[in-house]
Amino acid sequence: MAAEDERLRTAPVEGRPVRVADVRWYLDGRSGEEAHEAGHIPGAVFVDLDAMLAGPASPEEGRHPLPMEERFAAAMEISGIAEDTLVIAYDDASGASASRLVWLLRATGHQAAVLDGGLPAWVAAHGQDALEVGPDETEPEESGAFAAAPFEESWLADIDEAQETASSGGVVLDARVPQRYRGEEEPVDPRAGHIPGARNLFHRDLIDEHGLFRTPEQIRARLTEAGVDPETQEAPIVYCGSGVTAAHEIVALASAGVRARLYPGSWSQYSSTDRPAATGDAAD
Repeated sequence: MAAEDERLRTAPVEGRPVRVADVRWYLDGRSGEEAHEAGHIPGAVFVDLDAMLAGPASPEEGRHPLPMEERFAAAMEISGIAEDTLVIAYDDASGASASRLVWLLRATGHQAAVLDGGLPAWVAAHGQDALEVGPDETEPEESGAFAAAPFEESWLADIDEAQETASSGGVVLDARVPQRYRGEEEPVDPRAGHIPGARNLFHRDLIDEHGLFRTPEQIRARLTEAGVDPETQEAPIVYCGSGVTAAHEIVALASAGVRARLYPGSWSQYSSTDRPAATGDAAD
């Protein structure tokens, strides 16, 4: 098992301010903000993934490159989040987009957690009528309340390292749905397929039938099924289409004590190059 990092797990600390963040985002173009206004956990702030948790999209950087440090800090202040705020993020997809905010916060030295089960679990516990309706009215923090800080370099991998690691037998995980990994379909990016040598571990395979994260034992078993030794001392590199659901996979792996690194450009960057691509299942 990889060495433990205190930022990979979150334990509530008495006396700290808590901010609940709604990070609903949809690949099909639906508006997360409209979904928030239609009903959200009372007091939750809406965090726009495209505007706040990513830099400008481009073929060179991918669809969701990491935001600039100053831009991310400003986005947190607008969202009412300060240096000592404990953030609990949710969506309605078992953490698939909320994990992007959690990863960014952890990677800048802050504690954050995904609300297990997300909005459906909260509604099941409290009822649909308990949701708050209307726009986000969060009071922003003052400038400087959230310090700009670099993302932890040891948590990241670039396109060269992802390709070289996969081709040399290292552990690179593709978190996309198997059909996209195998190259049978590609609804968004320039080419179909995957990085040669990468193995597929669909991020939703780490979620159970109730929309909750699987147990650490089950997650480690899924790693084994994907052909990866969960006891490896090497931190796997994880990518997806644009670095969003890869963060979900990394958060799930962290809950099982496995540290992993994010390749932010992911397939949206890689497929925009002339680098080799593979199709079909992973070669043994």
